[in-house]
Amino acid sequence: MNKDIQTTELDAQTASATQKAYLAIQRMIVVGEISAGEKLKIGTLTAKLGTGASPVREALSLLTSDQLVERIDHRGFRAAQTSRENFEEILGLRCALEDRALRQSIAAATNEWEERLVLSHHRMVRQPREDVEAFEALHKTFHMTLLDNCGSPILIRYCSQLYDLNIRYRYIAGQTVNYQSRDIGAEHQAILAAAVDRNADLAAERLINHYRQTGAFLNGFFSRMVPVDL
Repeated sequence: MNKDIQTTELDAQTASATQKAYLAIQRMIVVGEISAGEKLKIGTLTAKLGTGASPVREALSLLTSDQLVERIDHRGFRAAQTSRENFEEILGLRCALEDRALRQSIAAATNEWEERLVLSHHRMVRQPREDVEAFEALHKTFHMTLLDNCGSPILIRYCSQLYDLNIRYRYIAGQTVNYQSRDIGAEHQAILAAAVDRNADLAAERLINHYRQTGAFLNGFFSRMVPVDL
């Protein structure tokens, strides 16, 4: 076999292994299987994921860029800490940027965008939440479809990054006693209805309130939080 072809295939396999490790570790951090501040040991992750050390190291490096993992000088990696201040910063940025993106998206609304939005919501509703990875992918697709008609790729990229940072806080909020009383499905439906009606003010108001609800449930959690000492 040609050496160039062999090298290309090897690079593809390495990239695939890194991507799988990246997605697996990202999911474990986001849903709380890996606690905030927990040290991420290469050997432990390699054994758990059934992959090599190099893909795990590369995945952890990528996750530092996503701010889900922190590099510890001479001591490896750990899951990024969570805090009320960090959440409030993420929330404030999401509210400001997504308000703008949603309004621009609705201002430029087309039948094609509306159809994609309705379909993304339908697929999300039909997906059982027990399959976390599948549900989260469809959940993000719905939220990003609300915004992706805004005509600003840079704005969409920032919104996507903030969405990813916020997911773990949503799972933290889900640990609180009263979170299950929240009708998230109704909140999504109300946002969709306002967007389809092309009522930018109402859609933006409902979207921002949807995000702020999570913050209300987090207040009690952070009051009880004990910092992790490594």
